[in-house]
Amino acid sequence: MAIEVGDQAPDFELRDQHGTPFKLSGQRGKKIVLIFYPLAFSGVCGSELDALRDEFGADMPEDVKILTISVDSIFAQRAWADQKGYAFSLLSDFWPHGQVARAYGVFDDEKGYAGRGTFIIDGEGVVRWRVVNPVSRARDVAEYHKALADLP
Repeated sequence: MAIEVGDQAPDFELRDQHGTPFKLSGQRGKKIVLIFYPLAFSGVCGSELDALRDEFGADMPEDVKILTISVDSIFAQRAWADQKGYAFSLLSDFWPHGQVARAYGVFDDEKGYAGRGTFIIDGEGVVRWRVVNPVSRARDVAEYHKALADLP
């Protein structure tokens, strides 16, 4: 079942690229940009996360947090983050495989990874914006600025 605008965001706890546990409900009061991507070290995913690093993350307000999620292990994500200089959290939905992507309705059972789903969650944990692109098409990070600007 896909998560829609107005739904309560499913809570989850995953580990980031450093092995640190991260729980979504522990971020109440912050606006969350939750970005699912298929796989680390892939072309389109790399260009998207590079844009997050270069164009979006640099001028983010303090009350906004970027979270990215893939089915890669924390070890692959750590190597990728170190290589690319990603300072935001790369969360591992490795095991149970794709459980969080499934909860948000963006897991591709046939391919075994998450699609390109993005959810903006307000400080109360409600989904206020969402977009799901085909795996072959990168998202436009400028849309994140517009969506965040519309939030109170």
